[in-house]
Amino acid sequence: MDKIPGQKRAVQYLYPPIDPFAQHRLEVSGGHSLYVEECGNPDGVPVIVLHGGPGGGCSPAMRRYFDPEVYRVVLFDQRGCGRSRPFASVRDNTTWDLVSDIETIRETLGIDRFIVFGGSWGATLSLIYAITHPERARALVLRGVFLMTEAELDWFYGGGAGQFWPETWARFVELIPEDERDDLIAAYHRRLFSGDMRLETKYARAWSSWENALASVYSNGQGGEAPGDYARAFSRLENHYFTNRGFLEQDGWILKNAHRIADIPGVIVQGRYDMICPPRRAWELSRAWPAGELRMIRNAGHALSEPGISAELVRVMDDLSTG
Repeated sequence: MDKIPGQKRAVQYLYPPIDPFAQHRLEVSGGHSLYVEECGNPDGVPVIVLHGGPGGGCSPAMRRYFDPEVYRVVLFDQRGCGRSRPFASVRDNTTWDLVSDIETIRETLGIDRFIVFGGSWGATLSLIYAITHPERARALVLRGVFLMTEAELDWFYGGGAGQFWPETWARFVELIPEDERDDLIAAYHRRLFSGDMRLETKYARAWSSWENALASVYSNGQGGEAPGDYARAFSRLENHYFTNRGFLEQDGWILKNAHRIADIPGVIVQGRYDMICPPRRAWELSRAWPAGELRMIRNAGHALSEPGISAELVRVMDDLSTG
């Protein structure tokens, strides 16, 4: 969740607001219907934007990181969130379903290869897609790297980040009985999928608030209260994916398979003080990915809307447009 006050300062680096030139409703497996939009130049360099979460959905601001004269920008809401349907559904909703959806979008739109642009969970999905279909990724642009490892989940849901934000962590933990606090992902899972809408919404707001509170380096520790529908979709999907460890066959799967993207050029834009996805993983990825360049942004946290992060991402895309 990247909706933070810093966004107003970041917009000065972005291209002007733009409307889609095409919107699509794409029927995929498992009864899911995806919202897909295209912006910019219909004949431009294709780039696909993979949003975070899982469950975060796309926003109009995500269209603005790309020169609309140069790029054909494809955005879509992943299964179960945003304008895709069924809303908040985890049925037939796995990483591999999403990889298949990206391929379906590519084929439907007649795109051979595209730049893959993703942050946080979107960076995870970008890497998994490129490892699975390296011939389809002409470049990777990643922000706030998350490698879906046990260590990262333990950092954020096992008390690591809570060492820096004890009062915010306490609000997140105290909703759970003491005898369930050894596994907060599982404890929240039971409540987010209880079948009681009021209970699910209460815990969804707590789950999303914990993450949102730590997104920006400028945070005061207050995550705000997201709208109930948004919080429920975001939290259910994210918890579902984390409960299943990203549906990867082993811990560390991405780094173990990084050799498959060795020759794909790319850039990692990482906030030095990212509390959600600590920089060590971005550094480890850069060492395993020879063609990937790590750009560490000082005085920046996790959010896409951090001014330093936004400025660097626009710079990266401008550089790629002339490369």
